Amino acid sequence: MLLPRSLLIVWLAAASSPVLATTAGSFADGGNTLVSALMMFLGNKEKVYILDKAEGNAAQVKGHPAWASVWDIATKQATVMDVRSNTFCASGMHLPNGSYITFGGNGAVGRGGNVGSQKYPWGSGAWDAEYQDFDGTKAIRVLNPCTSADDFNSPNCQWYDDASVLSMQKQRWYSTAEALADGSVVLIGGFVNGGYINRNYPNTDPQFEGGAAENTYEFYPANGRGVQALQFLIKTSGLNAYAHAFLLNSGKMLVQANVSTMIWDYNANQETPLPDMPNNVVRVYPASGAVAMLPLTPANNWNPTLLFCGGSDMPDEAWGSYANPAINTWNYPASRDCQRLTPEPADGSAPAYEADDDMLEGRTMGQFIILPDGKMLVINGGLNGTAGYATATGQTASYGDMPFGMSLASGPVGTPAIYDPNAPKGQRWSNAGLSTSNIARLYHSSAILLPDASVLVAGSNPNVDVNTSTIFPTEYRAEIFYPPYFAAKTRPAPTGIPNTISYGGNSFDITIPASSYSGSANAAAGNTTVVLLRGGFTTHAMNMGQRYVQLNNTFTVQSDGSITLHVAQAPNPNIIQPGPALVFVTVNGIPSVGTMVIVGNGAIGTQPTAPPAQLPPSVLLDDVKGSADGSSTNTGGGTQNNQSNGAAGHTGAIVGGVIGAIAVIGLLGALLGVFLARRRRASPLGAHHTRIPSQKSINSAYAMTAAGGGVGGAAALAGPGMRGMRSSDSSAFVPLQHDNSSEAWGGSTADLTSPYMDHDPAGRTMVSMEYDPYAAGSPRITTSSVPNRYQ
Repeated sequence: MLLPRSLLIVWLAAASSPVLATTAGSFADGGNTLVSALMMFLGNKEKVYILDKAEGNAAQVKGHPAWASVWDIATKQATVMDVRSNTFCASGMHLPNGSYITFGGNGAVGRGGNVGSQKYPWGSGAWDAEYQDFDGTKAIRVLNPCTSADDFNSPNCQWYDDASVLSMQKQRWYSTAEALADGSVVLIGGFVNGGYINRNYPNTDPQFEGGAAENTYEFYPANGRGVQALQFLIKTSGLNAYAHAFLLNSGKMLVQANVSTMIWDYNANQETPLPDMPNNVVRVYPASGAVAMLPLTPANNWNPTLLFCGGSDMPDEAWGSYANPAINTWNYPASRDCQRLTPEPADGSAPAYEADDDMLEGRTMGQFIILPDGKMLVINGGLNGTAGYATATGQTASYGDMPFGMSLASGPVGTPAIYDPNAPKGQRWSNAGLSTSNIARLYHSSAILLPDASVLVAGSNPNVDVNTSTIFPTEYRAEIFYPPYFAAKTRPAPTGIPNTISYGGNSFDITIPASSYSGSANAAAGNTTVVLLRGGFTTHAMNMGQRYVQLNNTFTVQSDGSITLHVAQAPNPNIIQPGPALVFVTVNGIPSVGTMVIVGNGAIGTQPTAPPAQLPPSVLLDDVKGSADGSSTNTGGGTQNNQSNGAAGHTGAIVGGVIGAIAVIGLLGALLGVFLARRRRASPLGAHHTRIPSQKSINSAYAMTAAGGGVGGAAALAGPGMRGMRSSDSSAFVPLQHDNSSEAWGGSTADLTSPYMDHDPAGRTMVSMEYDPYAAGSPRITTSSVPNRYQ
């Protein structure tokens, strides 16, 4: 049935007001991000860095709209930052020293997403006089995260973005970045200038698409390595943007795109095909399923298993081309299907997909956030359709007839869900006790784990430029989601966590005071984990580089109720690549606040490794208790028992805190998708897809632009002369039929073992500097005495 007008008004009123709850399982107001959070990463214990595309945000910096900001965790306030080039749909990754780097983006644009005022001969934007953004398609941008103790006006705290010095060898938009064991980064695929999917239709040129596809890979730093074609990208032509890539224990890489999967030796460029994705479900953009690596633990010998959930099983012809989808995607239900894959089974058997529990509802643009307790939060997304935006489809020719503005998805899913990878099949998903957000988080939304183990949720902007009056507007409101463990009255307060974690070598001790837990000390010690957790670089429902690695440990229960953890270093750089990570100590399912550390030596290059330390046997002490509940600790010296290595304590069930009573308002979010989908006319998909009823006229409570009226709020921004849509590259999803190799910038030929150098095609040195441009004359990365940013 239709959502009653009175209920719709309640939903809209709630959506326009901050969410103030602070209860476990709920959302709270996270302030205003100033720019829409298309990309985010945790820079340090204080700051989250946010990137948008170049667009008409009201927030200004240096006389032009801002498309970057830094959000303070303590104050929940954002400050604008200046970025030179258009970061639209870039990729990103951490560097070994704690810096972050973004790759590629879009050409320069101006008001309404139109091509920049200064154009290349082939038509894309080089620069725009109003927005003052440069072409970002080859850009490499580096940020040194700073804290409140630093001078944020210093160049060392600002984005470095100078493509005349630092650039990729090819133009890449929607590319994938994955860190390697030496700290360098492989960049996979991408569009040259944009579109809905990475192909023309019919697809007669899958390798080049007339110059619009970049089905190649390169490295950063290049270290003399050139660009090579990747046959897998040609095979998966069209649905290969933001391919899922995960470094494996062997040093090879799992890559998944379209419905194909492979193990890739990126050094030799050799591909080993694996089985196709079952049920024809596409997980990559714009299907945008939730994909993540399950926690790596001593119990599974840190052997990766990937989890793929949601996305879309639309038939191939429905995806259309660069221009737009062939069908009205917002009518097509997203998939609930989940599959597990262990690419390198420990028993030597052939890798195979294994059907997992279906999600509680279908989701496109759902995003996995690995939590410190080893469970996985899925958040954001929609019930129907895909990522992306457009002004038309193959079935709807006029923007005025698009029922959800430019959005190609409908039915926002406001209720998160939690997946427990260790629960029995049939019991892995739950949303019990989880509140529902009233803010639609669709295309260009993002989420990231914070050091206090809450989750920052932000963004959503399925629009060509800023549009605050359409159905799914440009979103600046942030939220904090508090997972169920926030119901605990006491959190662990460990001491002794080091600033750096090595690969093998001497163990270290962490102390947990008796005041950090209640109940039996023996039980708490046996139910304690120490994990390295890297949230990654989040964009487009992905967290590139996200990993959870549990460190081996034993323990000694002390007579005063404190627990000494004897902790091994990280296993090796294939299991967790060098760079920044949070250390969480979790006791009885309740995590500590994370401590930021550097894993590895902080330098790009072969990481020093050593054999793992032999940990002492665990020591139990009977009748000793924690004092978190006010109980006394028996110091009379109970019976001591030796327990070899304590491994069993890490594989047992985790005892969590009791979740407080929460008023669940999920009905509103669930009904919204049904209501919004009933707008104009009957679904063209036939009886097979009956979950979305026929489209009828909707209530005028949603602001819509009449046919021919431009792009809602963007029209008001643009003024009288604005075109309703861009007529080129990304925003209009129009294929560009040309050779897109740009001669504007020289590609990086940096060497891993010497200072960064760029060379022009003739071999003349143009600029010489460290690959980390903040080195400022003194090598920051290529020496062993790297300053630790988290000391």
